[in-house]
Amino acid sequence: MSRHPRGLSPEEAALWDRLAASVTPLHPVRKVAPKPVVPMPEPAKAPVRKAKGRVPPAAPPKAVSAPPPPAPGLDSHWERRLARAAIAPDFTLDLHGHTLEQAHARLDTGLAQAKAMGARMVLLITGKPRPAASADRGERRGAIRAKILDWLAAGPHAGEIAAVRNAHRRHGGEGALYLVLRRQR
Repeated sequence: MSRHPRGLSPEEAALWDRLAASVTPLHPVRKVAPKPVVPMPEPAKAPVRKAKGRVPPAAPPKAVSAPPPPAPGLDSHWERRLARAAIAPDFTLDLHGHTLEQAHARLDTGLAQAKAMGARMVLLITGKPRPAASADRGERRGAIRAKILDWLAAGPHAGEIAAVRNAHRRHGGEGALYLVLRRQR
């Protein structure tokens, strides 16, 4: 059975006040002055004009917004095939285990080789991404994965890449990417 607290008697309250006054707090409570409330000005109202026998024209109907355009690069057929791993890569480029300099050089030469072979889809094995601060990405595991999108965007083959997608689990999952190259004409 629980009892309700009885509260302090007048003598106990006086003792408590004397004790509390003699104690220095470890972390003093800062008193914050309340911010003054500034009233917002009322927006100016335009004078209402009464129509003289005329009814104003109805407002035109609002246009229905079109759905957002699909992500650039691939049509839905490609997206479905990549999601199901229903398409085999034409070329595999493995950067896993290389240093950053070796991986960057291998990426450029590998993509040139894939284009020369007429490859349409490249499986790029980078290794799984690891959480790392941006300053540590040069030395830690997952550094290649952290840099790969920058290398692709700034590299000599950026114009030939139609899309970059995460690989299906069958082709390496989080440790790999699909690069879909543009059709050569």
